[in-house]
Amino acid sequence: MKSLLISLIIILVFVTALAQSDNNLNSGRTAPNFKLENLAREIIELNDIVGTGPVLLCFWSSCCKSAVSQLEAFAELYDNYNGQGFTMLGIATDDENTVAKVKPYVKSKKYKFQVLYDSDQEVSRIYYAFDVPFSVLIDASGTIVYSHLGYMKGDEIELEKNIKKLLNE
Repeated sequence: MKSLLISLIIILVFVTALAQSDNNLNSGRTAPNFKLENLAREIIELNDIVGTGPVLLCFWSSCCKSAVSQLEAFAELYDNYNGQGFTMLGIATDDENTVAKVKPYVKSKKYKFQVLYDSDQEVSRIYYAFDVPFSVLIDASGTIVYSHLGYMKGDEIELEKNIKKLLNE
């Protein structure tokens, strides 16, 4: 019994470490298309956006402090690079219990980027975003070039380097 428990702990640590690094399941693959509703109940399709420049998908939930912190930090990146062709989509993964908090929160922060609802987490699944915060950066050709699980202050620095590189290509 003790060896089984130790084995499970080792597997859990390995899986967590793997998930926290750049997500190899995403990098290099073509970004799957999706259609989601925004706060104004309009349908937004990823394929309509890809091709205009780098696109950041920021999976978050209003009840996750780390995800909210990430969204704030990434909103600054959006404000700095939006005029250069950079697009950011905040994808709210809130379920029916917390989805009502999304719109008031976004309005209170005066975010300028699109926020989309993924309450059934269908899009989260196709991007392997099994937890939040989770970010995915897509280049203008539609290829995923960066993905990351979690958020620590300073993660936006690495992401900004990737955005600048894509904008200069």
